[in-house]
Amino acid sequence: MMTTSPVERAADQFVTALAHWRVERGMSKKQLAARMGFDPSYVSHVEGRRHKPTEDFARRAEAVLGAGGAIWERFQEYDQLRHARSTALHRDPPVPVQWLPPGTGLIVEREVAELTYVDGTYRCRVRRALYNAGSEPVTRYLVKIAVDRYPNDPTGSNRHHREHPLSFDEMALVACAGEGDAIEPMQWRVKLDRDASKEVWLLFANERGQFALYPGERTTIEYAYTVGVEKWGQWFQRAVRLPTRRLTVRLDFPVAFDPQVWGVETSLAAEVPVRTPMERHDEGDRAVFEWSTDAPQLNARYRLEWRFRGANAPSYPATAPGNISNGRGHSPARDLGIVQRGSELLRQRARHFQLPREEVEAHETVDALLSALTRLEQVHDFSKGVGLSAPQIGRSVAVAVVRPADGASEPMVLINPRVVGETTDRDEQYEGCLSFFDYRGLVKRPLRIDVEHARYDGTRVITTFERAMARLVAHEIDHLEGRLYVDRMNAESNLVPDYQRPWAY
Repeated sequence: MMTTSPVERAADQFVTALAHWRVERGMSKKQLAARMGFDPSYVSHVEGRRHKPTEDFARRAEAVLGAGGAIWERFQEYDQLRHARSTALHRDPPVPVQWLPPGTGLIVEREVAELTYVDGTYRCRVRRALYNAGSEPVTRYLVKIAVDRYPNDPTGSNRHHREHPLSFDEMALVACAGEGDAIEPMQWRVKLDRDASKEVWLLFANERGQFALYPGERTTIEYAYTVGVEKWGQWFQRAVRLPTRRLTVRLDFPVAFDPQVWGVETSLAAEVPVRTPMERHDEGDRAVFEWSTDAPQLNARYRLEWRFRGANAPSYPATAPGNISNGRGHSPARDLGIVQRGSELLRQRARHFQLPREEVEAHETVDALLSALTRLEQVHDFSKGVGLSAPQIGRSVAVAVVRPADGASEPMVLINPRVVGETTDRDEQYEGCLSFFDYRGLVKRPLRIDVEHARYDGTRVITTFERAMARLVAHEIDHLEGRLYVDRMNAESNLVPDYQRPWAY
């Protein structure tokens, strides 16, 4: 019977961790190699065990994939066993002291951020367990605080905060470090003071002296501040600026407000629902919502949003008084996780499926689109029919579903569609979009189009659509080509609020 050595098992575990996090981050082997600065085939050789992993390779893979130290741990285990064998020493794999590579600097082992509403004010409290994995003592910690009363109306929000600036006096900022009986108050110093944003250095010092965080040491810091409801919008965002092992966010509202909460993850590429569910539990007359994630990527932003449906709850207009919304306010579509206008994902040409090889992925995407469409139809009546494309649910692949205006017919599934013919006869009607739900614009489109699209087995068919269905299908195909209906509007036309007149066909 053949057995594998501890070194070989450790190498297998390293490769398994590497492949897992590569797939988790949605990268091919060539893409990862390019990001790491290696030859296109190098990652493939490492995963195929044709090349042995090096320390440089492991460090770069950990940095690019943001694996929370998992890849580095597996390399350390492999590397120490490899050296042990070369010196004829036999020992069990060591338990890593650190979960990130040495020299990383300050890391966050656990963050818990809480936002509580009480009597017209929000109290934010952030608790971070810190570990100094660097080589220098840490004497200060940078905290960024920002408010945005009308997050969907930047102009109105900026004007509001110029007229009603956030002040340090009202914030009542306090901070401390340590745990149990060893808690020390922290002094702080202003770095940036603007109307709606502040940057503050929390100092590992007070009137009794300094208490720097030295390499290899741990501590917990906690800071809290207050903001009135007149300056705080319906959102609470956490940005990951340091390597973080676990992030937890809590919202605490009165039950009487009937709060509805959801979460989105934002990046330069997309805005998608958070990947793990929101949990709610009631404590007396308080509703507490909690969401957590492990090993979040650096520079990721996680935003919890809410609305209050209770009769006595504070109101939150989407725009400042006298302003017209930019079309990105709260809506049934946004609430259900539909990618909104402004995301780069809506401006990218979607990738075509390679059928039948990618039939399973195509089925999964269609199922996800149909589920999202069902949820949307439960909260809104689409009298003119409705369509939804894969980029609008965060997937840059060429598939869309369209339901006719009768509401009874099954949605039309379009895989890898393209317009191959159209009439010269056109008409101009008001169109809307789930990616900026509350506005409409006049768009001229052909009265009939011929569309070539694929079945799951890869065969191609051509379907003709007329009038309302032609408009719906053309709209969704535009999405797959990175185009929005506003791109087809006459230069002199303007968006109008929530225009609901039926199409005249």
